[in-house]
Amino acid sequence: MCRTRVRKCIVNELSSTDSDSEYCKYWVEWFTYAEGNEYFCDVDEEYILDRFNLTNLSNDVPNYLQALEMITDRLPEKALSNEEREQVERSARYLYGLIHARYIITTQGLKKMLDKFKRGDFGRCPRVYCHQNPLLPVGITDVPSQKGVKLYCCRCEDIYNPKSRRHNMIDGAFFGTSFPHMLLQVYPALKPAPSEQRYVPRIFGFKLNAIAELHRWQDEQREEQKKRLGISSTT
Repeated sequence: MCRTRVRKCIVNELSSTDSDSEYCKYWVEWFTYAEGNEYFCDVDEEYILDRFNLTNLSNDVPNYLQALEMITDRLPEKALSNEEREQVERSARYLYGLIHARYIITTQGLKKMLDKFKRGDFGRCPRVYCHQNPLLPVGITDVPSQKGVKLYCCRCEDIYNPKSRRHNMIDGAFFGTSFPHMLLQVYPALKPAPSEQRYVPRIFGFKLNAIAELHRWQDEQREEQKKRLGISSTT
């Protein structure tokens, strides 16, 4: 069967002419290039078409077969009404996210995400003492529709919310809880030495914990002096 071009088109306006240049992309290519989907990599079609890789997903995704046909560009253009097509497209996005979570922990998927990590596609750690260390997407649960994606820093080993509101809307289960840690296991050279620098709160140059200790010592000395003078601590 001939692959059907996805209906989404990107229009380039050429300044040198009055005409517009239009070109369409296949669904996976369009999806990964769409604004807000920068964290996703493109899943190989061979992986998507292998039924073993999609085990049990049909139970979780509405309009599963049609969504799969849309992802692989095999859904006939005139097979659905506009309303039905919108429903199938929502299911296709959801199905692709679930497939993506499985794909990125494969050898090929890790390589693609490694390239994005090296480019800094996921952003950089906002912590000052991590010195712009690149981040990795991670889910805090593998259950879909529970929590949005977070960003993991392998230097301070903490997680952060994405800066973009669009990225905050991405389901964390589309990346899963294991991905960044598996990537660092496969490519251990990526993991930097832990940051030994820590911010120390101070008031007038004195550490806050030192000030607290000084106050406790002063209170203890005051109480001992009252005892020696026979003064009740309630007076």
